[in-house]
Amino acid sequence: MKVLVIGPGGREHAIVRSLLADPNVSEVHAAPGNAGIGKLVPTHNIDGNDPDAVAALATKLTVDLVVVGPEAPLAAGVSDAVRAAGIPVFGPSKAAAQLEASKAFAKQVMAEAGVPTAMARVASTAEEAADALDTFGAPYVVKDDGLAAGKGVVVTNNRDEALAHAQTCFDAGGSVVIEEFLDGPEVSVFVLCDGRNTVALSPAQDFKRIFDNDEGPNTGGMGAYTPLEWAPEGLVQEVIDRVAQPTVNEMAHRGTPFVGVLFVGLALTSRGTRVIEFNVRFGDPETQAVLARLKTPLGSLLLAAAKGELDKAEELRWSKDTAVAVVVASENYPDTPRTGDRIRGLKKVDELEGVHVIHAGTKLDEEGKVVSAGGRVLAVVALGTDLVEARERAYDGVELVQLEGGQFRTDIGRKAARGEIKVANTTGSATGSLPVTKTKA
Repeated sequence: MKVLVIGPGGREHAIVRSLLADPNVSEVHAAPGNAGIGKLVPTHNIDGNDPDAVAALATKLTVDLVVVGPEAPLAAGVSDAVRAAGIPVFGPSKAAAQLEASKAFAKQVMAEAGVPTAMARVASTAEEAADALDTFGAPYVVKDDGLAAGKGVVVTNNRDEALAHAQTCFDAGGSVVIEEFLDGPEVSVFVLCDGRNTVALSPAQDFKRIFDNDEGPNTGGMGAYTPLEWAPEGLVQEVIDRVAQPTVNEMAHRGTPFVGVLFVGLALTSRGTRVIEFNVRFGDPETQAVLARLKTPLGSLLLAAAKGELDKAEELRWSKDTAVAVVVASENYPDTPRTGDRIRGLKKVDELEGVHVIHAGTKLDEEGKVVSAGGRVLAVVALGTDLVEARERAYDGVELVQLEGGQFRTDIGRKAARGEIKVANTTGSATGSLPVTKTKA
């Protein structure tokens, strides 16, 4: 099997790394890739958001499968162009990608499918925003309705700050979704979908705020770990039964079948499990941790989904280890990140037991040296027999990374390692079987 992976980041590096471990995959290409991906597979310098360019490259390379990593090319219709060229693609159509591209659309689908989520209102004026904020009260949750790379959400007790974020979105020609605040720990669950069937991967938890103790502005994610020993029993089955399968059924009913990853962001609240939002691709940095534990060949899974054959796919197998990913970001991220700085110590990190580096915002300079090229530069991923050992190994690796002005959180997975995460509503085991669910249609 020959596979083309579209995207430049850490998620794509993790996907490429897993595909290379699949005995059924003979060749992997990436476009545009990054410095880390380029050391593993051939890369192609095209615009990954250009549907025609991606379809042309996939045709030229005669690949058997295209895997679209980020949300922007999905929203641009890259998957549609590749499918029109007769090539299987793992990633939803432009129409189905609206589940992430428009939070208002996602809320409509959830309402039709009976998916438990936060109460919400769409606002397109300052007056509508103020009324919605006063309806739900503090803490205020204001989300840019469009794509914002994980950084378009403001959660604050300051009403003026919430209104200001809404006004920024209005000034840019957009609208906002204002929601009730959801309490409780957050969980990410990736669900593979083939338009009819669903298969859930191991739940993970990520950390959105830039600083320790969940302080500072939101980012694309500063770290993650999996599995979640504290998660209630039956969580994965609940996500399939109450969230993923009803959503896939609704999308099929609308004539826009969903093929790809339905990334379900959850809050385990005092009133039960609630969906915070949907994304339509693997999450970053959760993917780096989740795929580090996956033993089932990834390429075969993604091809089965692309062909509508998930019900025939191999059963998921997982390492018994715990995985932790810690992101190293550039100075001044998430505002205007500094780039072009030399990154040293990467070979030393890879020499550590159970540790590897996943590149994200990196490139090679004119001398062939690895330099920073984005806000989130890389992730150090470690496997350990438990969360304590995995954290120790990951941070041992982070300490070896030399990047001027680099920043990282020191508390990824710390509360869980200390047994400090409590879930008010418990309903069953997230570490049990990870099911395949079929529709009756």
